[in-house]
Amino acid sequence: MNEAYVLHSLAWRETSLIVEVLTRHEGRLGVVARGARRPRSVLRGLLQPFQPILVRYGTKGDLRNLLAAEWQGGMPLLCGEPLLAGFYLNELLMRLLPRQDPHPALFDSYRFALIGLAALDRHQMALVEPILRQFECRLLREMGVLPTFGPQADLGPDGGLSGQMVSAALLEALADFDAPLEVFATRLADSGLAGEAKRLLRSLLRHHLGSAELMSRETIRDLHRLRESAR
Repeated sequence: MNEAYVLHSLAWRETSLIVEVLTRHEGRLGVVARGARRPRSVLRGLLQPFQPILVRYGTKGDLRNLLAAEWQGGMPLLCGEPLLAGFYLNELLMRLLPRQDPHPALFDSYRFALIGLAALDRHQMALVEPILRQFECRLLREMGVLPTFGPQADLGPDGGLSGQMVSAALLEALADFDAPLEVFATRLADSGLAGEAKRLLRSLLRHHLGSAELMSRETIRDLHRLRESAR
């Protein structure tokens, strides 16, 4: 069986689901979970986002038949800002990863990001953004389009940063994005670089996402507006 996480699911016919999963060994896959919407289906409670599962599926076709799934447990439920951040990660993977393109390192990066988000308490919400920045960098690296950061940054037309107003301090901080989360977060916060890092990485991602806005990003913005208006 293959380690997996559910990224998205869609009702299909009367009782089934088409489920997009991120697997360790085969990357993103579409699987048909027949009968998963029936009240007594053992799959009904298993195919939930952000929970580690093991899956077994057929070997042919663009859409595989899901044959079995097992819950691995051990992951606290996401809520609040971490939940919205998790949906943002899922949408990035859905939009940017083709099916059947394995990325074991990215699978681990996704798992570590979920673990980090699930571990945050209400006093640690400032760490949500650094977790997202780390994952964005790791995703771009796995896609083969991460620019060179640091003192030797390539700012030319092939380096990905052409036309960007990027400070040397930000390039130095992003060059160390694989540092432990607390170290990376401190570097961004102490230098006042969090906003600049967000704008730069979102700009790089937008180049590959195209013009369509991410639904999860719009939801996060709406939530922030509601909070500001409530103050």
